[in-house]
Amino acid sequence: MSAAERYLPDEAATESLGAVLQGRRPRYGCVHLTGDLGAGKTTLVRGFLRAAGHQGAVRSPTYTLIEPYELADGAVFHLDLYRLSDPEELEFIGLRELLDAGLLLVEWPERGEGVLPAPGLRVHLALSGSGRLAHLEAVSGEWPDPRTMVDALG
Repeated sequence: MSAAERYLPDEAATESLGAVLQGRRPRYGCVHLTGDLGAGKTTLVRGFLRAAGHQGAVRSPTYTLIEPYELADGAVFHLDLYRLSDPEELEFIGLRELLDAGLLLVEWPERGEGVLPAPGLRVHLALSGSGRLAHLEAVSGEWPDPRTMVDALG
């Protein structure tokens, strides 16, 4: 397990981190995105999806739970579990099928505890001054060392 931290001074830097993650992502797996409301989780996902060529809107799936994206390099599913009342609901929305279909980017993963798979990468975003502090932790070998990812930001 390796980890790295990086200060992100603005929204553009948060999107840039998402773009770096997209360029190093595995085709399948799970990324846990944690942080308080407004910490930039959806902004990071927007940068990830834009770097993959997605042109449309990127919204937080707070009410729909899942937003699917078919991208040139594989499917990505953006999940927001903030309003999940019971982790077992994930079974009803087809979580097992999603795992076999692409990469999951999961906001509020703690709400799916016990059902949601372990992450290959954890990204924690915290408000820090006028920006954010990003903490990346590679939990499995499917992601590169997070230090190389934050170094790629320049």
